[in-house]
Amino acid sequence: MSVVSAREMLFKARKEGYGVAQINVNNLEWIKAVLTTVEELKSPVILGVSEGAAKYMGGYKNVMAMVHALDEFYKVSVPVAVHLDHGTYEGAYKALEAGFTSIMFDGSHYPFEENLAKTKEIVAVCHAKGVSVEAEVGAIGGEEDGVVGMGEVADPKECEVIAATGVDMFAAGIGNIHGKYPANWPGLRFDVLENVAKVTKGVPLVLHGGTGIPADQVKKAISMGVSKINVNTELQLAFAAATRKYIEEGKDLEGKGFDPRKLLEPGYKAMKQVIKDKLEMFGSVNKA
Repeated sequence: MSVVSAREMLFKARKEGYGVAQINVNNLEWIKAVLTTVEELKSPVILGVSEGAAKYMGGYKNVMAMVHALDEFYKVSVPVAVHLDHGTYEGAYKALEAGFTSIMFDGSHYPFEENLAKTKEIVAVCHAKGVSVEAEVGAIGGEEDGVVGMGEVADPKECEVIAATGVDMFAAGIGNIHGKYPANWPGLRFDVLENVAKVTKGVPLVLHGGTGIPADQVKKAISMGVSKINVNTELQLAFAAATRKYIEEGKDLEGKGFDPRKLLEPGYKAMKQVIKDKLEMFGSVNKA
């Protein structure tokens, strides 16, 4: 299947009560792991690409070239969106030009009126090209590409105004954090989520910082209107742990174990297992 906008898959998920995973990708192994796993499980998916990851992979155009080539090589039949994650105003236009099918414009650090104006502009430009848009109100806690958010809880009134711009998905801070969660994390603010779901009137909601949120909280969030859950750190940790084990066991010194195709395989397989677990948790298996 050709790479598509995230709009249709997310509205279907919202209507049917499951979540679509946004799996952030960082290189060839990441893209392969996601595409092969979602094809096996017949699940829709969103490939998240931060501006830092795009730069690391040789730019937005190279990211799209890899996705299209691998999509064709593995004969992927399920819907796949390529989504700019936490995009700047300038980055949104660059990713759009390169062929991304979905854009997150993160204006949460701007004064509200400026966030609103820029979001309206991005929505108009993207929708003219059939590209879906995600907006955010209330910074998500933790660190994302060097930008540190203190985890403010979103104001439902601001959410209502931004959601009315015509965005296809909406992220609101509800106590979630990027990266590892601290031991004293109090959990998601479901009271805030309930209010946000009411005022955004059916717009699919997004849960950032999916790594480390207990399964029961994720499932409850999905039941309350969250249709997209972002996962990144957990794959990085699984990849690192599997690679460390391979080297510590001396397998890189056996025969041609140093060959990067062999060296990276344990991490690749570990990521596939995490992706499988997430798709099952979110309920998107066989929903393509």
